[in-house]
Amino acid sequence: MEKLVNNYLHTFMCYNLETGDFPGPVVTISRQAGCSARRIAIKLSKILTGYSYMSDTKTEAEWEWVDKKAFNKVVDEMIKEIKEGEYDDTEEAIKMLKEVAKAYSAEKVYDILDERLIEVLKGVICRLAYNGRKIIVGRSAGVILKNIPNKLNVRLEAPKDWRINRVMQINDYSQAKAVEYIDKMDKKRDTFIEKINGRKAENNDFDVIFNYASLGDDEIVDAIIHILRNKNIISQHIGY
Repeated sequence: MEKLVNNYLHTFMCYNLETGDFPGPVVTISRQAGCSARRIAIKLSKILTGYSYMSDTKTEAEWEWVDKKAFNKVVDEMIKEIKEGEYDDTEEAIKMLKEVAKAYSAEKVYDILDERLIEVLKGVICRLAYNGRKIIVGRSAGVILKNIPNKLNVRLEAPKDWRINRVMQINDYSQAKAVEYIDKMDKKRDTFIEKINGRKAENNDFDVIFNYASLGDDEIVDAIIHILRNKNIISQHIGY
């Protein structure tokens, strides 16, 4: 298992700034409970895909937001490579990859305690980034991918009272239940980032932080597009 994990992390880190051979492009979206990162990711993937088709480089690759289907696809690719390669503890490696995929699909990634499973999750996130044109929501992806240049780490935040009211409206929760939900989810995500990073998340871990209470989805997506263009992560072609 050690050989498997190290192989994928090593491959991911082997980028060359001079030749441009490095993972990405990739966008990560971190969020506080009550902020709808999934909606942002879906809209962003559709617009960036169209933008790629219209760019001066005429890229024919779609941007994909990483749902459970996309995550499982990469896990299946890795399992196939393990079976075809010469890795230590092949059966255990496959079992752990499947456990991580199951946790991802069931929204239970933040409950993972086993350090080996966390390392496997890092490996899958790294492979997703290496494939490029991915939008990854949560799962501490921004922290995992913090050292690559060809990415944008986005954070969605909002005042707690606003988030409580929004969760009450969307889920038909009582105020007490909404508060409990937000506190529980925020704590889970913060604790998981500490497991990954060895410390709590700070503002400088993100490239841009949006106030979800004062900005609409389209405004946030539009701003992200312009930032990606200005940072040369996507083409400078005008319009999308």
